[in-house]
Amino acid sequence: DNPSDDEAVEKASDNRTATRQDSDSKPAVKKKRKQPTECFLSQPEEKQESTVKAKRRRKKKISDVLQKSAPKPGVPADLQNLLTQHFGENRSVIEIEELKLSDSCFLPANDLSHSFSSYLKEICPKWAKLRRNHEEKKSVVMLVLCSSALRSLELIKSMTAFKGDCKVLKLFAKHIKIKEQMNMLEKGVFHIGVGTPGRVKALVEQDGLCLNATKYMILDWNWRDQKLRRMMDIPEIKRETIDLLEKSIIKLCRDGSVKLGLF
Repeated sequence: DNPSDDEAVEKASDNRTATRQDSDSKPAVKKKRKQPTECFLSQPEEKQESTVKAKRRRKKKISDVLQKSAPKPGVPADLQNLLTQHFGENRSVIEIEELKLSDSCFLPANDLSHSFSSYLKEICPKWAKLRRNHEEKKSVVMLVLCSSALRSLELIKSMTAFKGDCKVLKLFAKHIKIKEQMNMLEKGVFHIGVGTPGRVKALVEQDGLCLNATKYMILDWNWRDQKLRRMMDIPEIKRETIDLLEKSIIKLCRDGSVKLGLF
C-alpha cells in the first residue's frame, strides 16, 4: 500500500470529525442564528430605500423634461400646431384650414433676450402715435394674455418703460367683478388690457370689450410658473385661450387688423 494514500484517508476522516465537532460547538450555533437575523433585517431596509429612490425619480421626471425644454422660445408654428392638435379630431379639413394663420399675422417672437418693455418697443415702434389716436371706449389697442392675476400684475409693472402715460386696465377675475371692468371700459379710454383669457373672453361675449380697435395681441408664451408650466401647459388656460382665438381673434388676424406676438 502507498503510505501517502493512508495519510490522505486519515486526513479526510480527521476533517470529517473536525467538521462534526465544529457543528456541535457553540460558536457555530451562534453563527447560524446570527445569519438569518442579519438577512431579515437588511432586506426590507434595502427594499424601502430602493422604492423611495424610485418614487423620487418618478416625481422629478415631469419637471426634468420641462427644464430641458425651458430655453427654447415659442415660434408661430408652435401656436399653429397647438390649434391643429386641438381641433384635428373634431373639425373638417376646410374648417381647420380656416383656423390657419399665415406668417404675416405674427409679430416677431421673443427670442428670450428681451424684457417685456424692450420686446414691446421692438414690435410696436409707432406706439406713441397709436396711443394718441386711440379715443374709442370699450376697447384697447393692445391686449396681453397670461396665465394668472399675479402674472398680469408682474407684466404691468415690467412694461413701465414702454407704456409711458397710457392707461392700462387689469382684465382678470381675482378681486375684480366683471361689472366693474365693464363700467370702466364704458366710461374711460384705455390703451392696454392685461389679463387672463377667461375674463377677456367673458368681457367680449358680454359685449363689455370690443376688439375692433385692437391692433396687437400678445401671449405670455414662454414664461413658466413655479411648477415650470407655461400658460399653454395649464389645461384651463389653454382651452380658454384657444376659445378666444377661435371665436374672435383668428378672424381679425386673417383680416389683417390684429397681429399676434409670442412673448
